[in-house]
Amino acid sequence: MREIDVQPLLAEALRALTGGASDEFGRLVAKLSRPVPDAWRLAVDRAISVRLQDAVAVAWERGWQPADVVRHVVRERGERHARLATDAIAAQVRAYSAATLDDTWHDQLASLDARVWWDADDDHLPTWRERENVQPEAFLTCAIELINLLAALPRLAHIGPLPGTPRTGAQASDRTREVDRRMLGKVRALLAKAESTEFPEEAEALSARAQELMARHSIDHALLASGSGTSAGEPAGRRVAVPDPYQTPKAVLLTVVAEANRCRAVWHRELGFSTVLGFPADLAAVEMLFTSLLVQATSAMVHAGSRRDSLGTSRTRSFRHAFLGAYAARIGERLRETTSRVAAETGGKDLLPVLAARDLAVERVVDRMFPELTRGRARTVSNREGWIAGRAAADLASLNGRSEVTGDARG
Repeated sequence: MREIDVQPLLAEALRALTGGASDEFGRLVAKLSRPVPDAWRLAVDRAISVRLQDAVAVAWERGWQPADVVRHVVRERGERHARLATDAIAAQVRAYSAATLDDTWHDQLASLDARVWWDADDDHLPTWRERENVQPEAFLTCAIELINLLAALPRLAHIGPLPGTPRTGAQASDRTREVDRRMLGKVRALLAKAESTEFPEEAEALSARAQELMARHSIDHALLASGSGTSAGEPAGRRVAVPDPYQTPKAVLLTVVAEANRCRAVWHRELGFSTVLGFPADLAAVEMLFTSLLVQATSAMVHAGSRRDSLGTSRTRSFRHAFLGAYAARIGERLRETTSRVAAETGGKDLLPVLAARDLAVERVVDRMFPELTRGRARTVSNREGWIAGRAAADLASLNGRSEVTGDARG
C-alpha cells in the first residue's frame, strides 16, 4: 500500500498562516481534516506529531526550556494550545535518558505535568481531540498555529545544559536537594498563609519565620560553597514571568528583588519574562519574594480604587502605573537596607569576602550571556498621587520571602 504523503499540504498551510492568507489557510485546513479515508487521518496525525516534536527540539536548541515554552504559548495563543504543547514536550523528551536531563528540567516537567498519558502514539491525537471535545478541523487549526508559533521563537541565552547532555562536574547530592526542597516547601506554606490572612500581625509573624528559614539556608549555602571549594555553587539562571498589565514597574520590582538577593534580572520586554541569574539558593528567594510582593502590591493597588481628574477623565491607569513604580522603588530601598544590616550581623567581616566573590561571579555570567546588555531608563511618573500611595503601601508590605540573605523579620 502506497504511503500517503500529507507533508506538502501541511507545508502549504503553514506558509498561508505565516503569510496572513486566512482564507487560503482555512481552505487547506479543511482539506487536511477531511473525514475519509481513515489512512488519511492517520497520516495527518502522524505528520502533525512529527512537526510538533521537531519544533520543540528546535526550541531547546534556541535556549528555551519547558516552562518557558508553555508560558509563551499561553501568552500568545491560550490554554488549549498550551495543553497540546505540553503533550508535545512530553513526547519529545522521551528521546533522552532521564540521567541526561538537568534537575531544573525534571522540576519543570513535573510542574507542567508533562507526561505521556496515552497508550500508543497513534492513539494520542484522536484521544486528545476527545478530551478537548474538538472536531478535526478545529484541532488542526490549533496544531498548525502552535507549530507556527514554535517555529518563530527567538534565540535566548542558554541557562543550563541541553537535554541529552551528559552531566559533568559536581552535582548536588540527593540529600542536599531533599533538604532544599523541604525548606522551600515550608517557606511556600508560610508565605501562602501570610498572603491570605486578614490579620497583619499574623502575616508579619509568618513572614518573619519565612525570612529566618531562607536567610539561614542562603548563608549556609554561601559559606559551605566557599569552604569546600567545589563548583557545585556556581551561578545558575531561571526565567520568571512578568505578568500584564503594568509590566514595566513589575519588571522593576523583580529587578530590585533580584539585586537585593545578589542576583541580576534581565528583562525580555517582548516575551513577558526576565532571566534571573544568581546562585541557586538565592534564585529560589527571588522568585518567591517577587511573587509574594506582587500579590501584596496588587491587593493594595486595587484597594486604593480608581481615580478621575476634575473633568471626570479616568486617571486609573497612570495612578496604578505610578503606584507600582513607587512600590518597587521603596521595596528596593527596604531590601537593600535589610540586606546590608543582616549580612553584617550574621557573618561580620568574615562573610563580606564570600559575598563579594559571589557578586563578581554573577556579574561575569551576566557579561558572558548578555554581552550587549543595555540598562533601560525609568519612565517619568505622571501621577504624583499614585507614587505617594505606592510608597506608603511598600512601607506596609511584609518582606515575605526576602529570605535569601536577610533574616530580619520586619525589614
